Amino acid sequence: MSAIKRVPIVILNGFLGSGKTTLFRNLLAQARKQGLNIKAIVNDMSELDVDGELLGISEAVEENQSILVSIYACVLSSTQGLEKLDEAIQQLCSQEHPELLIIETSGSCHPMPLIEYFKGEPNMKLMGMFALVDSLMLSQDFDNATQLIPRMQHNVTTGKRDTVNLLVEQIMFSSHVLLTKTDRISEAQLAPIAEVVQNINPYATAHSVHFGKLDIQSLLELPEYGYFNVEQLIGELKPALEVEAESDRPYDLTSRVIKDDRPFHPQRLWDVCHEHLDQRVYRSKGFFWLASRDKHALLWNQAAGGISLEIIGSWRASIVEDENHGITEMEITMLKEMLEKEQGQFGDRHCDLTVIGDKDGVDRFTEALTTCFLSEEEIELWREGHVFEDPWPQKVARISD
Repeated sequence: MSAIKRVPIVILNGFLGSGKTTLFRNLLAQARKQGLNIKAIVNDMSELDVDGELLGISEAVEENQSILVSIYACVLSSTQGLEKLDEAIQQLCSQEHPELLIIETSGSCHPMPLIEYFKGEPNMKLMGMFALVDSLMLSQDFDNATQLIPRMQHNVTTGKRDTVNLLVEQIMFSSHVLLTKTDRISEAQLAPIAEVVQNINPYATAHSVHFGKLDIQSLLELPEYGYFNVEQLIGELKPALEVEAESDRPYDLTSRVIKDDRPFHPQRLWDVCHEHLDQRVYRSKGFFWLASRDKHALLWNQAAGGISLEIIGSWRASIVEDENHGITEMEITMLKEMLEKEQGQFGDRHCDLTVIGDKDGVDRFTEALTTCFLSEEEIELWREGHVFEDPWPQKVARISD
């Protein structure tokens, strides 16, 4: 009797804004080009499913919606999250065995409950627990990572558990550490970061990854996860993790969602980000539009002190409004029919953002962001063709697979 073929699992874990979704999109694009049978699960702690939407517009998922399940408004490492994970795996793998199942966790997800879950699943084979580590954040917030272990030791001494514990323990449970954003720091800054990471987990291999470029074939050749390496660690952390299991907002993290159909005033948004964005806001992301750039749907992507803007497409309303749209009358008619179903005053244009961090910082930054929307008077100016001052970089990348 032949042995049951187990589904290979790779988990992309890592702190908020470390580059997991960028890597995931790259892997899905490779799988599509190579004709690989890959299934995908993405998790977002916020009720605003930004990562799920981003993966959903990738060519691989647009061609086959059945390969992706999005789990949001909870953390996979929580009791509720594990139940939803189990349902998602059944949905994706009950009819066929994929060559690989890739799971992207939210940045607030602890790896240990997932490792225990897959250890107890006879039909699943955990191949890799990848910890993506933001080297720029370690450089800026932890003095090139040299303060990471001392701050962790202070937490252990005082009995405190916060995001420092999460960051260190994500590395401790990993089989592979991927250092991201290394192009934004110097070699002199990177060296101590790599050394600290290796000291935290000598069992893990550490590599730099640029713009999410990792060969998917290397994932198919991984050995099974070394559960024996973390047995003692699991025993030590189990009591603390059992307390956290019922929480979908662990480590004093909170999230806020901003929903509005108005555009941001570009100069006011610029000023607010420079004045109010601080270390207490770990992550903010979502979709928005600027009064100065009303044709394009933009992706807002902030991690630590860095913000990037990317074009994810054109608003339907902007295409209809453009006299030189370059599409057929039938297509214009279809777009107009879609726009008639929209609730907002600007067609399909809208702003949906989520902000994650500690409560005081998130509340302060969220409140400041809401002051950046155009006033009624400014909306009238926009309708009349007023040109708003725009200090944001004029060259903005367009998302592609």
